[in-house]
Amino acid sequence: MAEAEDQAVVPQAEGDDGEASASAGESGPVSAQAVVPQAEGDDGEASASAGESGPVSAQVVVPQAEGGDGEASASAGESGPVSAQVHDLCQNMFEKTTEYLQGELLSTSEEYLLLEKLNKLTTAKYSNMSSLSKDLTVMMDELNEKYHNLQPYLEQIDQLDDSVGSLEKAAYQLDSYSKKLEAKLRQLDRR
Repeated sequence: MAEAEDQAVVPQAEGDDGEASASAGESGPVSAQAVVPQAEGDDGEASASAGESGPVSAQVVVPQAEGGDGEASASAGESGPVSAQVHDLCQNMFEKTTEYLQGELLSTSEEYLLLEKLNKLTTAKYSNMSSLSKDLTVMMDELNEKYHNLQPYLEQIDQLDDSVGSLEKAAYQLDSYSKKLEAKLRQLDRR
């Protein structure tokens, strides 16, 4: 398989007599043609079967300004209105591209600044949450210590409650016994 080569072909414009004009003062429209050949087949010829395309070519024709005598002028010192127009268009294109790229860079820069601010705010928020959780941990430890210190007193209160409960039972039993005695006394008094 032969290597694919890039070709740039610039044919010269023909003069009035049909011959190619090579002088600097007598050139017609300048055309540039770029041909990119496809890979060749095994037989050495370019393949052009169905589904494969031939060489891709693009042709750009830039007409030259004509001099006073009707012939195209392409002398080294002269720049016609077309080359000035091309220059202006190129300049405009570069300015617009520069503006576009500056806008893209500015928006990217602004996004990074926003991300930086968000990161700082998030860091501050997590710092506050961290200090709050540390404070809560300290407070919880203090409460646990106070609970352990109060534990003997709480046990005494539980014992006292049990004692009061048993005393209350005894009081109810005594009350019921006294009522029974009173009832027996009344029976004895009636007789």
